[in-house]
Amino acid sequence: MKKIILEKFNEALEQMDVEQRYDEIPDDQVLLDSGLDSLGFAILVALLEEELDLDPFQKMEDAVYPTTFGEFVAIYEKYSA
Repeated sequence: MKKIILEKFNEALEQMDVEQRYDEIPDDQVLLDSGLDSLGFAILVALLEEELDLDPFQKMEDAVYPTTFGEFVAIYEKYSA
């Protein structure tokens, strides 16, 4: 799951015309400091939904907004099970 998210993360960065790319992202990487803004994260979630046929944020009863990359991955892992 983490590999797919990383691929789509880089794709979202490219779509946002951000030069930065990641070979890997540490779990403690703060998402707001990763190069994507709120539109970029919306693009990332859309790309992941297209790839995985999953939007975990729609399945949540209580909205949770991850602050780190590790939290973001954990949400996808939890809801893909």
